[in-house]
Amino acid sequence: MKLFHCDNCRHALFFENVKCLHCGSQLAFLPTRMALAAVEPVPEADGLWRRIKKGKAPSSHQFRLCQNYTQHQACNFAVPQQDPNPLCVCCRLTQILPDLSVAGNRERWYQIEAAKRRLFYTLARLGLVSNNPPDGQRDGPVFQFLADLPGQQVMTGHANGLITLNVAEADDDERVKRRLQMREPYRTLLGHFRHESGHFYWDSLIRDGGLQQEFRAVFGDEQQDYQAALQTYYANGAPPDWEDSFVSAYATAHPWEDWAETWAHYLHMVDLLETASSYNTRLAVPGDEGEADDAVINPFDAGETDFEQLVEQWVPLTLLVNSLNRSLGQNDAYPFALSPTSLNKLRFVHDLIQSRHGEPAQARDPAPPPAEFAPAPAPAPAAEPVQQPQA
Repeated sequence: MKLFHCDNCRHALFFENVKCLHCGSQLAFLPTRMALAAVEPVPEADGLWRRIKKGKAPSSHQFRLCQNYTQHQACNFAVPQQDPNPLCVCCRLTQILPDLSVAGNRERWYQIEAAKRRLFYTLARLGLVSNNPPDGQRDGPVFQFLADLPGQQVMTGHANGLITLNVAEADDDERVKRRLQMREPYRTLLGHFRHESGHFYWDSLIRDGGLQQEFRAVFGDEQQDYQAALQTYYANGAPPDWEDSFVSAYATAHPWEDWAETWAHYLHMVDLLETASSYNTRLAVPGDEGEADDAVINPFDAGETDFEQLVEQWVPLTLLVNSLNRSLGQNDAYPFALSPTSLNKLRFVHDLIQSRHGEPAQARDPAPPPAEFAPAPAPAPAAEPVQQPQA
């Protein structure tokens, strides 16, 4: 995620900000510009806003604030004036919310949506979703955020374009408990979204793109029994040499999970590299003599990005991040070591995304969730997410 700057005072801003803490300017993220902007109400135009820049006339481009901001203060995205959907391009992807009248669910929902917006930003920057779909439509995977009900446990997962997330994952204590139970040293909300989006893009890029044979040559045959493979993994764990061929232990469970874990890892990579680039970071591998290398590249820059260059900068960058964490008494932020086999899988993801850049995967109406998911209300229109009913 890049670092933004206030249009009015040039003070540093973060992606989630709704107000500049330096000059007090109101802020909104403009998906059509992929920019966090200083904004002001349009005079005598109820509900419309426009971008303002110091020393320049106000922009003629007008927009509304997302309904989830005006009603819940839970979003900072804007909606183009001509877009008929009251929800922003990201919020309209959420189909079902947890019951917001239940204590804690509003806070959980806010954290979940914040992570989802970061996923959307990365997918849009990679050309995998449209940041301005026509006629109020949506593009990309669809989401439902559900809470456990008596006798109905919600399983986080993906099925036919629909990503389900258990809202308990927004609670730090619950997430840490599950992290220990499932032996996952890197378990975050954003990580969940990146992983599950990998399953969505396996369907739309690999299956629908007719690339199964190319996929199997790198990841293995996904036609093996998926449920049996998961049962074996949870019963026995990963093989002791899993790091020789996989980015994570869970990736050993099945080729689909190997793909989703590798896909998520690639999104981690490009997002962290963009962050480092926005701070004009320069790196030198510890022990090397001489001056630091050139500034970290922005992997989203126009033109084809070289995978070897990404990896060359990724290794010292993760060493730096881990060293900073250890200096603060924290565990490594990046507890991974990438083998040549894992790098080859990451290259497959990289090359596929590069080849499809600018061709967003169009959303499909999601099929009903499988039986292991908790029952939910019938899908609502994209403009109006519904709340999960209480038992």
